[in-house]
Amino acid sequence: MSNNPENNYDPAGSTQMFRAFVDEQPAPVEVQRAQARPRTGLIIGLVVALVVIVGVVALALK
Repeated sequence: MSNNPENNYDPAGSTQMFRAFVDEQPAPVEVQRAQARPRTGLIIGLVVALVVIVGVVALALK
C-alpha cells in the first residue's frame, strides 16, 4: 500500500522533484494579477490624495 492513496502530487517525495517544484515559474495569469495590484493601489491613493487636496482648498476659500 502506498503512503499517498489519493495519488496526489507530493513534491517532497524526492529532493529532485522538490527542487523542480520550488523552481517552477508562476503562471502568466498570476504574474499579471501580481503586477496589477500595486497599480490599483497607486491609483486609489492618488484619487484619495486629490479628494483631500480639493477639500482643503475648498475649506480655505470659504
